[in-house]
Amino acid sequence: MIGTEIELPVVDGVLSGVDFGGRGRGVLLVHGSGQNAAAWADVASRLVHHCRPVAVDLRGHGQTRLASTGPEQYWQDLGSVVTALSWDRPLLVGHSSGGYAVTAATASGLLEPAALCLVDGMVLNDRDTALAWHATARTTEAADRLRTRFRYGWKADSEQMGAYVDECERTSGEDPLNAGARPGLVGEVARRSFLRRGGRWVRQPVIGEIAAVSDVEQCAEVFPSNDVYDRVASPMTIVLAGEGSYAARRDEVQAIADAAPGRRLIDIPSNHNVPMTRPAELAAIILDLVGDRVSA
Repeated sequence: MIGTEIELPVVDGVLSGVDFGGRGRGVLLVHGSGQNAAAWADVASRLVHHCRPVAVDLRGHGQTRLASTGPEQYWQDLGSVVTALSWDRPLLVGHSSGGYAVTAATASGLLEPAALCLVDGMVLNDRDTALAWHATARTTEAADRLRTRFRYGWKADSEQMGAYVDECERTSGEDPLNAGARPGLVGEVARRSFLRRGGRWVRQPVIGEIAAVSDVEQCAEVFPSNDVYDRVASPMTIVLAGEGSYAARRDEVQAIADAAPGRRLIDIPSNHNVPMTRPAELAAIILDLVGDRVSA
């Protein structure tokens, strides 16, 4: 993966990240649940001649050793990240739950970005529905599904880890989330998801991380429901994947885009994993935003 490994100080430690280089407008790239900074490599390689993209490993992901003990720390960290980078009004790009992370950081007043780009990363439910949905994410059955599907929390030796990474790369075209992604990129993301702890490699995130961020009853500043967008005044571009998580609810997404000036909805033919499967198209959207913010 092209880029420089960096550490970004937050209130109780550091987050790992990748500085892809470049100059000009700062662009913070925030991954979704289960991914990490490596997921942005093919997007960032198309940005570096026009801006400065940096990707972060959120708590409990990638090479970051800090874990979440509550549901809001992971997005609150973004304020410290931007401060550490000495950025003024960066472009915030978030995929999946990373889309909510940049939204919440903005809605709380923690950050004032030049613009937001939400990549198949919305919250569309009202408060009661969101509470019920997150409660199901914290059940034993949900945890078992995550362990089976993604091996979250798996402890492996070096040989086992290497075999798993190779398998992810080799079978990427058969995976509904990774089909269309560069196989080598799938391998890079898988490898970065293993953190060395003692004499073993641990597949991040662990189930405890998922449980902590799903405990939304503990939210004090911003709640992950559809009224959060009423608190966002920054320009917002929503990238909606035609075969993604919100495709069947396009009218609701359109309503959010229509609710305030400076918002727009862009459809993209992709599965949910837009940064890895449609990097050229997504980079073009981001570069358009970079150009708009520079000239504004």
